Amino acid sequence: MQVKGMRRAGAALAVLGLLGLMLVYWMSFFWVSTEATQGIVQRIFYVHVPAAWTSFLAFGLCALTSGMYLWLRDERLDRAALSAAEGGMVFATIMLTTGPLWGKIAWGTYWTWEPRLTLTLLLWFIFLGYFMVRGSTEDPGKGKRFAAVVAIVGALEIPFIHLSVIWFRSLHPQPVVVRPEGPTLPGDMFTTLMTSLGSFTVLFVGLFLLRYALEGLRSELDARARRAAA
Repeated sequence: MQVKGMRRAGAALAVLGLLGLMLVYWMSFFWVSTEATQGIVQRIFYVHVPAAWTSFLAFGLCALTSGMYLWLRDERLDRAALSAAEGGMVFATIMLTTGPLWGKIAWGTYWTWEPRLTLTLLLWFIFLGYFMVRGSTEDPGKGKRFAAVVAIVGALEIPFIHLSVIWFRSLHPQPVVVRPEGPTLPGDMFTTLMTSLGSFTVLFVGLFLLRYALEGLRSELDARARRAAA
């Protein structure tokens, strides 16, 4: 796909994702039923969980393209990894912001060092390190390779975050969607959650394509500048 076409596709998907989020907010406030135990605060669920899913998707994509970059040394793969990591940080920050707001009402505290929260915060710092490592050496290629290793190590933590509520005592509830016997949510809550998951995913893909296209343009300009200097 040409850069111009990628930018158009990214913009279209980003707008579609934003429209989907508007629908999700309408569903959250005016359509979906109120959870009996937690009340209206439970509606943060429809932002918090999709943000978590999208951040894990982005970090997983970053790790995958980083591994392929280490193997093939194709700069396009590094640009894809960088674009995915930036998107992952955005959605992970949303997750880490909405979670404590929900926790304050549900648990009586914004933060506690329980397994899932601790592992998630560690994941955020690992990918913050990803960006720091990229610029830590005078050799850009070496920085990219070091960062690729960091991304792969960070993504290996994602399954442990999901399983932590099963393996350890945790304030987080057991999974209500990804279960062997199927989801336990009521129909309207499940529909709202799936709509939100789809909207967040489409928004991420759109932003990813826009960011990747921008990195491609930057790479072309750098190459032209080097040729002109030579």
